[in-house]
Amino acid sequence: MGKKGSTGKGSAKKGAAGKKGAAGKKGGATRRAVLLGGAVAVAGAAVFARDELGRLWWRLPGMEKKRVEGELDHKGAEWTAASDYNWRRADRPDDYVIDRVVIHVVQGSYRSALKVFKDPSHGAAAHYVVRKDGHIAQMIRELDVAFHAGNRDMNERSIGIEHEGFVDRPQDFTTAMYESSARLTAGICARYGIPVDREHIIGHVEVPGTDHTDPGPHWDWKRYIALVRKAREKLPAGVG
Repeated sequence: MGKKGSTGKGSAKKGAAGKKGAAGKKGGATRRAVLLGGAVAVAGAAVFARDELGRLWWRLPGMEKKRVEGELDHKGAEWTAASDYNWRRADRPDDYVIDRVVIHVVQGSYRSALKVFKDPSHGAAAHYVVRKDGHIAQMIRELDVAFHAGNRDMNERSIGIEHEGFVDRPQDFTTAMYESSARLTAGICARYGIPVDREHIIGHVEVPGTDHTDPGPHWDWKRYIALVRKAREKLPAGVG
């Protein structure tokens, strides 16, 4: 509709008046425009490269934080390592700020989640898996980037928590699960100064570009956030 007027009266004059300029552009792209565009692209690539190098400073000899095999970030969790192919080594929050917690639902059992996260061909894993009885497995250190959200930026800035069960089965989300997961999330928020609200504690369905629907319509967000706040208040001053 918007282009219809361009074929009406006066279009011939406009075309004649602009002919010289159009010919000079040789197809609409001047040498100056190409050079400027190239310079912008190079500058953009340089900024990106500098940013990436800045985040990887810890890989220099003697700069990486010491790691202990099986060390836990959440007291009481069970260490069960995910495949190295399902996460990326990092040094968060020094290289990437952690400001989100992403809530997932397995669409299966606790055991099946552990199995696929240990499978190198799966290509994804979360930091934690919460069982119906409240038991928690930690599979990836919080300082590392888990491939859990399907979005690189969100992976780099978040902690992913899986929950046993199915999105269409509200009975799978037990009191023990809610309370245990809430304590886990409260500790994460304390460690990284994350506000306890729905902007910073989100569902997988809310990750930009995702095709996932979890945690689904039966996940009680009001109850969960209230539990996280309650657990956060009980943590000793200075925790985190």
